[in-house]
Amino acid sequence: MATTARITKSFTIDPELDEYIQATKGESSASQRLNELIKRAMIEEANERLEREAEQFFTKMAASNSGRTGTLAFQKAALTTLARD
Repeated sequence: MATTARITKSFTIDPELDEYIQATKGESSASQRLNELIKRAMIEEANERLEREAEQFFTKMAASNSGRTGTLAFQKAALTTLARD
């Protein structure tokens, strides 16, 4: 089993954040609760970044498909032909 080395750092946090951490830490330490919240924030930021990338991708795809009317018409005709068989 791999061990995780912890790094001691000193950060300044807002008093309202400290109050929230103290109020929600339960049986764990404030450091553990803060690490948990930071990890959740990292995941949320990554998801937001992926959503933006997907939106950009599909926007580009929609824009490039607008000039493909001939291709789309051919595909529709091919599907109609195959449906008859």
